Amino acid sequence: MVGMFHPTKYWHRLADGRIQCDLCPRFCRLQEGQRGMCFVRARHENQIVLTTYGRSSGFCIDPIEKKPLYHFLPGTAVLSFGTAGCNLACKFCQNWDMSKSREMDILAQSASPEDIARLAAEQGCPSVAYTYNDPVIFHEYAIDVAQACRAYGIKSVAVTAGYVCEEPRAEFYHYMDAANVDLKAFSERFYRTLTGSHLQPVLETLQYLRHHTSVWLEITTLLIPGHNDSDEELESLTQWVVDQLGPDVPIHFTAFHPDWKMLDTPPTPPATLTRARNIALKNGLKYAYTGNVSDETGASTYCSACGTVLIGRDWYRLTAWNLDERGSCRFCGARCPGVFDKAPGQWGPQRLPIQP
Repeated sequence: MVGMFHPTKYWHRLADGRIQCDLCPRFCRLQEGQRGMCFVRARHENQIVLTTYGRSSGFCIDPIEKKPLYHFLPGTAVLSFGTAGCNLACKFCQNWDMSKSREMDILAQSASPEDIARLAAEQGCPSVAYTYNDPVIFHEYAIDVAQACRAYGIKSVAVTAGYVCEEPRAEFYHYMDAANVDLKAFSERFYRTLTGSHLQPVLETLQYLRHHTSVWLEITTLLIPGHNDSDEELESLTQWVVDQLGPDVPIHFTAFHPDWKMLDTPPTPPATLTRARNIALKNGLKYAYTGNVSDETGASTYCSACGTVLIGRDWYRLTAWNLDERGSCRFCGARCPGVFDKAPGQWGPQRLPIQP
């Protein structure tokens, strides 16, 4: 079904006549005609429906490194798309025109799951990314696209804040091949005051992905000056990742730029990203990266055994490749964790908007 009012299954009726959405931990309780906080899941004819199924805010072919995923098919192109709305309320949102939109007019492009899978195949994209806004809220559409993609041998990538309930989480990631999860901070106060959500469900999503799925996992933390960039918080965050997820999970520390409702907050100094990366490496993480800045050292992948540059990166351009056909270091033979082809992709840094 493409169009308005696609049926969903994660909800239940309450004794007071309202219906509770059980997709994410917001548990929106709706009267007939009301929409949830995400704005795209609504109560219609006594059920919860998805109002954006088959409608996108646009399609673009990106480098996979832009997601960011550094250990998943490096150098390849990924077909990216999103819809509208979001189940978080981040005051620093950098895709606010889509994720905070309550205007369906931005959903100018219609595409069935088969259309998207066929477009990715025609354009030579080995993966499709559910991004720009959080795929949690277009759960049914994303899963149907992922199933259509599998028929073409195309992988699926979720770019998400990880704010989702247990049962839909398990269903969703059954169809995903890789995920980059925003671990926005390591304090409940930050999550509550700056995102309108809670930390614990995100930690549970990370643990689920790492220990109960085969989904390739990377983490991104946007460092916002004065809010989540203290040594103490970075120590706690990176130590938790090592202890709970293991040293092989890549983490990306990216630079904040003033946006949405935090225009008075200064940009992140590059030195802050380097400091965060050094703390992560000191605490035992093998792959820590800096992003949204020009830093070839901080963006490159090094062998955890011999220190050789395995994958050199200058922004989204690969500058070196020292992995063999098995994804191991050419010099010492140590395995680099990730999902790699026999050779790197050649897409480069270009960004190509495209019509379905």
